[in-house]
Amino acid sequence: MHEELQQLLNLIKPADQSLSAAVQAHLDDLTKPQGSLGRLEGIALKYAVATGKLDPVLTRKKICCFAGDHGVAAEGVSAFPAEVTPQMVYNMLGGGAAINVLTRHAGVDLNVVDMGVNHDFPDMAGLVKRKVKPGTANMAAGPAMSEEDALTALLSGAEIAFEAHDAGYHILGTGEMGIANTTPATALYSVLLDVPVDTITGRGTGIDDQRLQHKIEVIRKSININASRCTTAFGTLAALGGYEIAAITGFILGAAARKIPVVVDGFISSAGAVAALKLCPAVDDYLFFSHTSNEQGHRTVMQKLGARPILDLDLRLGEGTGAALAMQIIEAGVKVYKEMATFSSARISEKSGN
Repeated sequence: MHEELQQLLNLIKPADQSLSAAVQAHLDDLTKPQGSLGRLEGIALKYAVATGKLDPVLTRKKICCFAGDHGVAAEGVSAFPAEVTPQMVYNMLGGGAAINVLTRHAGVDLNVVDMGVNHDFPDMAGLVKRKVKPGTANMAAGPAMSEEDALTALLSGAEIAFEAHDAGYHILGTGEMGIANTTPATALYSVLLDVPVDTITGRGTGIDDQRLQHKIEVIRKSININASRCTTAFGTLAALGGYEIAAITGFILGAAARKIPVVVDGFISSAGAVAALKLCPAVDDYLFFSHTSNEQGHRTVMQKLGARPILDLDLRLGEGTGAALAMQIIEAGVKVYKEMATFSSARISEKSGN
């Protein structure tokens, strides 16, 4: 394994589960029947343990939307042309995309990170420039990225997480933008989780039945042509991923190294999370999966991981929209944990033993 990647993985330690008993005891002492706030209580418990604090703080929230183009778009796997990627980045930077509306609503700071868009952006507020190359190669003809370029993207993602930690953020979220990126994400799932391509390949931006079948064949071809490179999780990420997906993988690893909980968005972001989990299973202690995507196969992926996403709203947009919504649920759980009175302090009688 690459030395720099191994050094990053060595920084990640499992969360201290010895805190669980004290956190659970406090939750059980809140002025309500035990467990009556359901998953909010479990969310608060996981958040506190991830941060390693019995009195966790959750006020500063940030989502990074990683953007990149994909050479496989030339295979006609998307309903939209590749030119839409930079157009949507401009829309986000102008405040007009769905992610802008939802981050404003949730009080979440947003950065758009150019990891590999086939366009030269001027300096703009909210834009972080980390371009590795202007789009990946066509994975149906060979590897999408060299391992060196994939490592650069991954380490850039980790560095952005470190910077967010140093800036005082308490929770981070992932987002992405990249035309055709459901195709590499599906390929990654198929290899890393050993799932048949045809059961998890969805319609992405809304392709018809004929193009869906073509997309399935393109993914199969991509996996076959890159089979010799897909013997490790990182090799698979390089051969079948994208610059934004590799950056999300690194972003998650970097956040876990700093004990910052990360809210994973939908179908594409989850592919980055799966790669991170394959590289370092301890990352799971810091992950919240925001929602079950309406994209075919995401539910199967969540079941494979044993994950239970927070929301199920038929979302399939990406950008970080699900992460922005789920952050509000996590924040609510933490507020319940911190702000509710306890039976001990409020002098309210608990349930009798009769």
